[in-house]
Amino acid sequence: MPTTPTPPTGTRPTRSLFSLLAEKDFRRLFTGKAASMVGTEVGHLAIPLLALSQLDASPGQVGLLAALATAAFLLIGLPAGVWVDAMRRRTVLIAADLVRALVLASIPVAWALGVLTIEQLYVCVLLNGMATVFFDVGAQSYLPFIVGRDDLVRANALVVGVDAVGSIGGRGVGGFLVQYLGGPLVVLVNSVCYFWSALWIALIRRREPAPQPRSGVGLLPQIREGVRFVFGHRLLRPIAFSATAMNFSIQFVLIMMPVMVINELGMGEGVVGLFFAAGGVGILLGSLTAERVAAVLGHGRSLWISSAVTAPFVVLVPLVDEGVLLWAACGGWLVAAYRLGVHNVVQVSFRQHVTPGPLLGRMNATMRFLFTGVLALGAAASGALAEVTDVRTALWVGAVGIAVSWLPMYFSPLRGMRHLPEPDPHPGHPNRS
Repeated sequence: MPTTPTPPTGTRPTRSLFSLLAEKDFRRLFTGKAASMVGTEVGHLAIPLLALSQLDASPGQVGLLAALATAAFLLIGLPAGVWVDAMRRRTVLIAADLVRALVLASIPVAWALGVLTIEQLYVCVLLNGMATVFFDVGAQSYLPFIVGRDDLVRANALVVGVDAVGSIGGRGVGGFLVQYLGGPLVVLVNSVCYFWSALWIALIRRREPAPQPRSGVGLLPQIREGVRFVFGHRLLRPIAFSATAMNFSIQFVLIMMPVMVINELGMGEGVVGLFFAAGGVGILLGSLTAERVAAVLGHGRSLWISSAVTAPFVVLVPLVDEGVLLWAACGGWLVAAYRLGVHNVVQVSFRQHVTPGPLLGRMNATMRFLFTGVLALGAAASGALAEVTDVRTALWVGAVGIAVSWLPMYFSPLRGMRHLPEPDPHPGHPNRS
């Protein structure tokens, strides 16, 4: 079995925020991840808005673009976990960044030559998504090696915090950049950020040992081992169900809000950026307070309590309109996104903490297969529903789904859990403790 040793829990005191950032390799990984995320967030709106403004894309085509962006997690998400567990994860991250940079650079080139088509956008978002599969699975599996299990909550809080800052500045600025500079140039910025991310990760000096090949064990048995570990685990299973339901529902909002603002209400791209920036503020606040919330409420209890408190505010989102209702929708999205910030720190740390090192890639791949793969289904469903009904109905479906998606965690051992459990001593087998 491939081995990627991680420092055992409880071997030293938890490090402070500043001591974590003072560690060169974590700082380089953090900087590379930040560059990657800023580029992604700046360019997040660029491709769908480019399709709407330059190629006259329909709501269904915009939904298909979003579906293809995450379809890779359905296509290769599970085997990617096996491959990541069999490779040095630093190499995986660098290669994924370079592929994403080159793929996205082709879009402004095609636009400059006057040959850009919706079909090229379909291909580019699919290839970009495939590289993102490896980057996301590799990054979440690499972090425990860099910082150790004792510092996972604090390290994840930093990572999620910078993601949120990227959402605030990136999406907020991205909407206005698309409006004033045009989508192709914003996509080029995204490409440059991926190159910059690859450079920083290449500077990491600490090397993982070469994984030992599992001779005689095929791809499918290794995939089954990761899937069985997730769905047999009493804590990972409700997290998987809840986050899958959340991500399916959230796509209805993320995909249809630009269509509602631009096509239905006749507002500018900058308003779309404002809405997404509000969500970024919520995620940032959640990430900054997640450690404290988990300490006060308990790690398991914080997941469902934060959801139950913020859920009612999401119903303000489908009420979006001009004037005060626009601000109400932004405020409701900010509060709803606070839950995401808390979850992205606490539940990711939960997953990394309870999973043995040799299974990290497959556990993360299984989760990403569910969480991100379902985004493709949600995007396609939102576009189809908007085509047969209307855009506001699609927003309502998403809001209701988000409001109830926390229930699987409530009806599970997480409901009263206060502390992080120890890793499963029998990796690959259901945790029956």
